[in-house]
Amino acid sequence: MSLRPDNPLIVQSDRSLMLHTVRAVVDARGFPVKDENGEPLTEEHPRFAAARDALSVFAELEKSPDYLHTYRITPVSIWNAAAMGQTAQDIAGVLQEFACVPVPNAVIKELTQWVSRYGLLRIERRSERFELTSEHKDALADVLGHESIRKLVELDSAGRVWVGPLARGSIKQALIKIGFPVDDRGGYVQGDSFAITLRTRTRNAGKPFEPRTYQKNAATAFHAGGTVLGGSGVVVLPCGAGKTIVGLSVMSLVGEKTLILTTNTVAVRQWRDEILDKTELGEADVAEYTGDHKEVAPVTITTYQMLTWRRSKTDVFEHFSLFSRENWGLVIYDEVHLLPAPIFRVTADLQARRRLGLTATLVREDGKEDEVFCLIGPKRCDVPWKVLEAQGFIAAATCIEVRVPLPQALKSVYAAASARSKFRVASENPLKLNVIQHLLERHRQSHVLIIGQYIDQLNHLSRQLQVPLITGKTPNAERAELYENFRSGKLPVLLVSKVGNFAVDLPEANVAIQVSGTFGSRQEEAQRLGRILRPKADGSAAVFYSVVTLSSRDQEFAEKRQLFLTEQGYAYEIVEAGPWIDAGVRDAEVVP
Repeated sequence: MSLRPDNPLIVQSDRSLMLHTVRAVVDARGFPVKDENGEPLTEEHPRFAAARDALSVFAELEKSPDYLHTYRITPVSIWNAAAMGQTAQDIAGVLQEFACVPVPNAVIKELTQWVSRYGLLRIERRSERFELTSEHKDALADVLGHESIRKLVELDSAGRVWVGPLARGSIKQALIKIGFPVDDRGGYVQGDSFAITLRTRTRNAGKPFEPRTYQKNAATAFHAGGTVLGGSGVVVLPCGAGKTIVGLSVMSLVGEKTLILTTNTVAVRQWRDEILDKTELGEADVAEYTGDHKEVAPVTITTYQMLTWRRSKTDVFEHFSLFSRENWGLVIYDEVHLLPAPIFRVTADLQARRRLGLTATLVREDGKEDEVFCLIGPKRCDVPWKVLEAQGFIAAATCIEVRVPLPQALKSVYAAASARSKFRVASENPLKLNVIQHLLERHRQSHVLIIGQYIDQLNHLSRQLQVPLITGKTPNAERAELYENFRSGKLPVLLVSKVGNFAVDLPEANVAIQVSGTFGSRQEEAQRLGRILRPKADGSAAVFYSVVTLSSRDQEFAEKRQLFLTEQGYAYEIVEAGPWIDAGVRDAEVVP
């Protein structure tokens, strides 16, 4: 490959990728054009957007400063791409298409090897037994050289490798740790038959109902006609794009008893409402298994917290029996990127059940993407946020970071604090109140969600702004009433803690103000942005503000969270809030 200096990508031998977002503006003679201060002018690189979208299929974004984005190719990112049909030639072709200098041969060889390992080993059913097999005997010999693998299998006199029914998950976990993702074609037990028919008109409002094309495609890709090629895996869709409808469509295709796991009781009830509204099932067919109601029906919905509850750290998980209480044909993991470790462990024993993971982002802050890959299944469908925005299925969004100075009185406190405490001091910067007041005045006609991490900070804001607050301790009945008042417009502003990150169906919300977050959590950024992405009746855009303390740990972690926004194609504007702080008198125009 020859040099192509007009291209935006550099591929390095350590599998890191550097993508230029801008290029210098030149005149007709090829000389750089400068502004009135003598600084070179730049413009967005004409191939940046196309390169970004192509790389997102098989590479993970690590850093996103203004001019140079850094990606990394990992085994799991390559295996997820392979599961969606990408070949080594496809991936190498993208790198060569956008690279400005030759792609190192070592990178091509390594990604080719990773792609070749996807499906190299298979689990196949042989009557009532499961065999670990491969067309390449050297591959089997290689993995059997590892003690961690040998102790999980049995070898017969013919050299065949057998896996116990309850060891399917464990062997897949062990094999992915040594670089061998397994294509599990062992099939599934037949769950109890239970027909689930989608309605053509919603029950509540009588409106026409049909899953959108991308929702149908996601369900079909997961189900794969009921063959062993499908039935387990993850569907990645933006918040507000109807992941619940994908779940209902899969339930209809499978037609068996279903267990649904989600994040909180509010989400349980939203799932139940959607099921009753958009399927022919009746009240007795859909049960809630929570602290309020412990009922079981052919479709049962519960929470991760419920299943992982125990009286003490040494006691058993009392509600794990729900997994075996019924002959489930399908288990749905809502917000699968939040799956707690105990659920991973029990899922290792559930490999004979169909498993659907739903999420807006596969990024896990604990780095356990490989656990999701091998225990739930590979990525089956991933529709970019910007694609659905362009089609009008989610609202357009403007993302703005507002940087607030730290008060002089807190600078010595901040300087003396530990690294962790520095983040909290900066996150709870009292001058953020002035900024929030300014933004509320600017968005008087909007439905505004204010979201934060620290309860003390949120309680203070609630008192100062005279706005109700929802936290994890807010009773469910009060929570439901506040959400309903917000939907109806009686309550234009609502404060929410981390409970607002998940499954809050508030389609009217069009402005979100994030005042503090969970360190550098990309998954949290996805959830919070998703709260305002339901399409608006008037077609208006949403605005997502992050209020951070200037030149602090708060700003550092905000930059990590913004990786998610960049990954999805969102640009974000950075605004200094100094002019807003002076008694709120002076103004700064920030909304495009």
